[in-house]
Amino acid sequence: MTAEPTAALRPRNRKQLIVEAAGQVFSERGYHAASMEGIAAAVGITAAALYRHFPNKYALFAECANVMVDRLVAAVDEVPAEASLTDLLTAVTQVTVTHRASSGLYRWEARYLERDDRKVLGRKFAHIVARVAGVVRREHPLPDEDLRTAAALGAIGSITMHHTSIALRRVEDLLLTSALRVVATDPTATSGGARLVDLPAPPVPRTRRSEILAAAIPLFERDGFATVTNGRIAEAVGMVPSALYRYFPGKADILAAACLHAAALLAQAVEENLRGVVDPHDALAALTATFVAYSFEHTALNSVANSELGGLPAALRRPVVIAQREHIAVWERHLRLARPELDSRQARVLVHAGFGVVVEAGRRLRWRDSPAHRDAVAALLLGALGL
Repeated sequence: MTAEPTAALRPRNRKQLIVEAAGQVFSERGYHAASMEGIAAAVGITAAALYRHFPNKYALFAECANVMVDRLVAAVDEVPAEASLTDLLTAVTQVTVTHRASSGLYRWEARYLERDDRKVLGRKFAHIVARVAGVVRREHPLPDEDLRTAAALGAIGSITMHHTSIALRRVEDLLLTSALRVVATDPTATSGGARLVDLPAPPVPRTRRSEILAAAIPLFERDGFATVTNGRIAEAVGMVPSALYRYFPGKADILAAACLHAAALLAQAVEENLRGVVDPHDALAALTATFVAYSFEHTALNSVANSELGGLPAALRRPVVIAQREHIAVWERHLRLARPELDSRQARVLVHAGFGVVVEAGRRLRWRDSPAHRDAVAALLLGALGL
């Protein structure tokens, strides 16, 4: 007799609630750190009830990844073919912002999908890019419309990668305006400033500790932190696994050291390239050239620092987050000097939008490093900032 009231109280959209909660957990903690028990707790059900809907964590993860992308596909398909680019990007922006907490997983975590599932997801993204690029080509017939489209979508998608608190309407307007500026930017019409930036060379590994880091970073970048074992890292440097503990208490400490190494390299480059620069526009140009050069020269290191940070324990993650916030604060300060109409939150959102441009434009270019590619990405980043 008690089963009926319980069944009556069960929400009809429970599967949807599960996917929403799981997407947020996967986005925040990463695929491997997320657990079915933790997801069930987020929904307010038992793990047993969760398994009635999804047989395992991978099945739930694949469902989440596809649901997020399917929303974007539906959004662009619902916009009439003759509609303006503003209307089309408004639809993309609204969906992305509405599902901000759960939409970030596809950006880094989708690599954990199996090959066939990854291909399906890739085709869906290709459809979105093609739909937007067609309107970009019509309204802004400039070179590299696919690159500009990817960069604009990166600006919009950046909202899923940080936690800046800002009103819904304000952030939608900011991201839409930023994306529209990106697609209207000619990536070939630059002054070549990105070529003039020199980065501090990473130190040559001369100690066992630095050798371990140098070996671990490409492994983490290629295969993901969770799947790389201490044994593989030790083998790469010609050590037995137990010897690693002389230098790092655990694998997470290696990852934390790699992330801090990335932050230190970038901070040193910023300090050198801002030395003597007074004008805020010149400072932002220097920051842009520095960040773009760093992203191309240290792709593996940057990818690991961005995609694997969530897998660190809080105590190890905190110093890395502090270093990242300090870097963003430099951008924010100069952007507000160049654009005094912006408040701190608006400036922070735009800075992250610029970083999103670099990530997606760099991916579109397959991170092939050349002066032309650096200049193109730098121009798009500055466009995202409204400069």
